Amino acid sequence: MEKQAGLKVIGAGYGRTGTMSLYTALNQLGLPCYHMFEVLQNKANKEHLPFWNTVAEEPAGKQHDWNTVFANYAAAVDNPACCVWRELHAAYPAAKVVLTLHPRGPEAWYESTMDTIYFTENRWQFKLLAAFVPKLRKFGNMNNKLIWQRNHRGTMGNKAAAIQRYADHIEEVKAAIPADRLLIFTVDQGWSPLCNLLGMPVPNTPFPNVNDRKEIKGFIAAMTKGAYVILGIGVLLLALLVWLVMRMM
Repeated sequence: MEKQAGLKVIGAGYGRTGTMSLYTALNQLGLPCYHMFEVLQNKANKEHLPFWNTVAEEPAGKQHDWNTVFANYAAAVDNPACCVWRELHAAYPAAKVVLTLHPRGPEAWYESTMDTIYFTENRWQFKLLAAFVPKLRKFGNMNNKLIWQRNHRGTMGNKAAAIQRYADHIEEVKAAIPADRLLIFTVDQGWSPLCNLLGMPVPNTPFPNVNDRKEIKGFIAAMTKGAYVILGIGVLLLALLVWLVMRMM
């Protein structure tokens, strides 16, 4: 893949605000886009999760060698990139910033988040699997420290606090980014606002409407099944140990 000169688009919107649709749209516009999907599913990016763990362990505001993960991309949206939108704006000052919001408002965003990507925090099954799988352990650490603690300020367990944080985040982005470089965007607005920001022609195809909730829920179901398998094996081993001890007595 041809290396990019630097990010041209920085997504500041939280996960579950249409970021998968925006990711798809930017790719269609010829702007290779970074997304959590690229961290977890792109085999060429196997070193990206360790990089983001390093970012998670360092204080907010610290600059890193962003070229490590963004060398082949022209845009970055969704977690974990949106967690460092300030740092990326400082590193790529010519980039445009897109703040995605959930089309149905903050309460719908909260419900969607808690039902999907928050599983690393509120599912014991994930924590059990992470104890045995190093990649999941790194993924959980990045999510906890960079996304839920740093970016969301530890508010997700309290709906009112999380929604207030969502509102505060909007104001922080608006205050930091010049209006002519910022697009506050919901994906139901279609191509025009995005293409106007980027100075690109509007495609003659519908704006992507991609909802990956089904895939995330499928992963959660598989994760739950795996956790119960580990529990079952543990019970069998414990029963075997008890049986052996009883035989020896």
